[in-house]
Amino acid sequence: MTTIMHLGRRSLKWLPFLLFPFFLLSSCSESDDTVEEYPNWQATNTAYWTNIMTQAQNAIAQGDTSWRIYKNYSLEDSLSSTPSTDNIVVNVLESGTGSGCPLYTDSVRVRYEGRLLPSTSYSDGYVFNTTWPTGTTDATAGATDFLVSGLTDGFATAVQHMHIGDKWLVYVPWTLAYGESGSGTIPGYSVLRFTIQLVAYSHAGSSLPSFKAKSAVWVTR
Repeated sequence: MTTIMHLGRRSLKWLPFLLFPFFLLSSCSESDDTVEEYPNWQATNTAYWTNIMTQAQNAIAQGDTSWRIYKNYSLEDSLSSTPSTDNIVVNVLESGTGSGCPLYTDSVRVRYEGRLLPSTSYSDGYVFNTTWPTGTTDATAGATDFLVSGLTDGFATAVQHMHIGDKWLVYVPWTLAYGESGSGTIPGYSVLRFTIQLVAYSHAGSSLPSFKAKSAVWVTR
C-alpha cells in the first residue's frame, strides 16, 4: 500500500479512507427501514476505554511487561500551559531488536491496521484502513510512510516509543484520535484499535531506507 495518509487531530491533510467505501446504515432484511450502525456509540466507547485502561493498569501492577500505558505527546501538547493528561494503551505482540525510537520530527514506515469497536454490521469492528489485505502476512504486506508530526496524537505517541520490528496492538481514545465529530467513515467518540509494526524510520532531512534493505542499514540511534 503506497497511499500516504495524514491522521492529524480532528482534521485530515491527506485521504486515509480510500480503501474502504462504506455505508454507515445497513438495511433491514425484512423491511425498508434502516438500523443504526452505531447505537449508543459514545457510551459504548467510553465504557470500553475505561475497561481497557483498567485491564492494562492491573496487568502492569502484576508485573506483566506486555502491557504499557503512554502519556500523549505532540509538539502542540508539549508547548501548552495545560498539557494533556490523556494516554494510549499498548499491548506488545512482538518485540523488535532495533535500537532507538523515532522522534516527532522524523518519518516512519509502518504496517498497520485501524479498526473500530464492534458495531451492528461488524462483529469484529469495522476496518477503516489496512496495509495487511486479506491473505497477506508481515512478509508479503505493504507498508506506508508517514511524517510522525502528521499523525493523530495517539498514533504519533505510539510510534515514538517503538523500536524497529516492534508489533503492537494500540488502543487510542477518541480524545487522541478524531474527537467528538469523527472523520470520514469514523464516527465521533470512536476508540481506535491499531495493530502497528514499525518497519523503518528516518530523521528529518534524510531519506527513508529502502523497504527491502536489511535491518543493519535502518536508522537507529
